[in-house]
Amino acid sequence: MISHRDNNTQRIAALDERAEALRLKRGMGIADARAMHPSIDVVEADPEADRRLLEGLADWCDRYTPLVAIDGEDGLFLDVTGCTHLFGGERAMQDEILARFFQQGFDVRAGLASTPGAAWAAARFHGDRILAGGEEEALLSPLPLSALRIAPETRASLESVGLRTAGAVMAAPRAPLARRFGATLLLRLDQALGRLDEAVSPRLPVAPLSVERHLAEPVVLTDDIERLVSRLAIALKTDLERRGEGARTLALLLFRVDGAVNRIAVGTSRPMREPRLIQRLFHERLTALEQSIDAGFGFDLVRLSVLSVAAFDLVQGDLTGETDDDDADIALFADRVRARLGEAAVLKPVVVESHLPERAVKTVPFAEAPQGRAPAAGRTPPPRTAPPMTVYPPERPVRLFRSPEPIEVPATEIPEGPPMNFRWRRALYRVARAEGPERIAAEWWRQLPGEEEAPTRDYYRIEDSEGRRYWLYRQGLYSSAAQAAPPRWFMHGVFA
Repeated sequence: MISHRDNNTQRIAALDERAEALRLKRGMGIADARAMHPSIDVVEADPEADRRLLEGLADWCDRYTPLVAIDGEDGLFLDVTGCTHLFGGERAMQDEILARFFQQGFDVRAGLASTPGAAWAAARFHGDRILAGGEEEALLSPLPLSALRIAPETRASLESVGLRTAGAVMAAPRAPLARRFGATLLLRLDQALGRLDEAVSPRLPVAPLSVERHLAEPVVLTDDIERLVSRLAIALKTDLERRGEGARTLALLLFRVDGAVNRIAVGTSRPMREPRLIQRLFHERLTALEQSIDAGFGFDLVRLSVLSVAAFDLVQGDLTGETDDDDADIALFADRVRARLGEAAVLKPVVVESHLPERAVKTVPFAEAPQGRAPAAGRTPPPRTAPPMTVYPPERPVRLFRSPEPIEVPATEIPEGPPMNFRWRRALYRVARAEGPERIAAEWWRQLPGEEEAPTRDYYRIEDSEGRRYWLYRQGLYSSAAQAAPPRWFMHGVFA
């Protein structure tokens, strides 16, 4: 028996057949049950574990249809429209589902009907029933009010006026029912009878394209799985070509014979539909997950799904069939590394519209970065009507520090000039040459109301007595009357 706490009282939440034979019922207090049968075994309910189990069963039911929804705490909705012929018909499909659940140790009930409400009632009040279209009213009429999936308060109110079955509600005038018991009662009734549509919202997004292979003999080896991926990718390529699209996210679903499901996803930085490349990505991912994938008694169903797509741009090749696309190899390399080590393993710098050096570039995951080569910072292409001209960007260091590091400047030749020497990381450096300043003002348009204005920066390119080159700046001006504190110096980067 399973118990749960209800209003500071432990009550029976679920019980098996032996407990039912002892005339124990759901909702009965545990104290009363122990008084009747002191030897009963009571286990505290674990809602979180029950939820995980139900989600695992929902994953396993994906083998029958991608439209699987969770119904409350102990049920599943499967929209099998257009899927039953793949399993030999409605009866054969339902029998297979019940048999497989029984083999896994579950006692389940199933119902199949043209509406979710009728299927729900057939499963919970008959256990194994398949309804033809138009039989919903005959099924529901003798059933209690709970078969309509209405709130307990509404059910109690209906029973108080003598309406104790769904048939009695259907025979009553609709207008008085709506006024007294609310519109939800009639909504549930119309949904069960098929007068109003009721959509089943799947718990997972439905893949636009999927191919699968049912296996007579389960597979356990990674090499066998990779060969199946290659064959499924060939089948996917035809559909992708017909749609003029390429895959951006793919998922490999491995259904184990005992009910467990492994989901393995890979992403691509470019639209992809070449089977050989898809197989290489999953090879990297399977290699990385080899220790965590438990094949058990083997996988008897393998499905390859395309979760997201993008337009596929064809590239013109030369007479040898080769294409001049240098970025394709880089993209494939990055995709393979990401498949093996994770999304954050490969980052790409992206230019940001900001003239402050630390804000001018940010790193993003490779797949999220814009494709193609961005123009170099500072190189603005001239208008077509203007005469040819060359714009040289200011020289920037090879290594730019994430945060500028403070330095000590004992003296300068002139107040606004470069330093004669400086101390950085406890070492003294003597300046041999200096270029600058390059003045960069604060981004006033990002300043919040009431926030103090950021000081101006004067950048210098410095070469010390040993030939090493640095990029440092002075924050603030000596001549600024509004600035009470003296200017400070910072090291921002080093040149090659």
